[in-house]
Amino acid sequence: MKITQYQIDAFAQRVFAGNPAAVCPLERWLDDALLQAIASENNLSETAFFVAAGGKFELRWFTPAAEVDLCGHATLASAFVLFELLEYAQPEIVFSSRSGDLLVSRRGQELVMDFPARLPQPCAAPPALIAGLGLQPLATLAADDYIAVLENEHQVRDLRPDLSALAKLDLRGVGITAPGREVDIVSRFFAPRHGIAEDPVTGSLHCALAPYWGERMGKQVLTARQLSKRGGVLRCELVGERVLLFGHAVKFMEAQIELPD
Repeated sequence: MKITQYQIDAFAQRVFAGNPAAVCPLERWLDDALLQAIASENNLSETAFFVAAGGKFELRWFTPAAEVDLCGHATLASAFVLFELLEYAQPEIVFSSRSGDLLVSRRGQELVMDFPARLPQPCAAPPALIAGLGLQPLATLAADDYIAVLENEHQVRDLRPDLSALAKLDLRGVGITAPGREVDIVSRFFAPRHGIAEDPVTGSLHCALAPYWGERMGKQVLTARQLSKRGGVLRCELVGERVLLFGHAVKFMEAQIELPD
């Protein structure tokens, strides 16, 4: 059996930037253990699989260690594959996922993802979070992930977390964030519990960051930069209980996975 696999740099306008995701279009769903094995072999933060189904595309995402409920950059990468490489002719793609229907459309040179907003709620900072960050955040929030609000961009950029401590937390991962100097907000994201030391650009994190900072800053549209080594820029627009995430993507590689029949 052969499976075509694309590697796409999402939230990037050139290769070697943004967040790389593997994308595998399938004719039918394969065994979950096989999907997880492919993702583990790829060892990227996400491998996405999709299957056409009744005018939509069922979409699933796997880290090297587990399936997840929502992933922004691999959704962007999957839409890029459909629009640009598989010549999908409709103006909008509807992905059916664990997080409901996710819509992706073109707007000029950008792709726009329509995701659910996840307003994070204040919570006490778990001891493992403080130990992992090596500091007490200005505020600690929780949605799908813990979010630690720090003082400034410099603090976010220079933080060196203890990943073994963060791996003990009960949620998916940890985002750290602060106001930016040249953009509205900056962030970084760590998910060692799911085999991801630091995620280069995390679209799903901004489903929580956008409503939080939008409320604090009184803005409906925010520019955001993730301060990982590869880095990435995205624009967030709040529309009711949804967040529109704008980004670019580029193809890095096309290959074939060969498996025993």
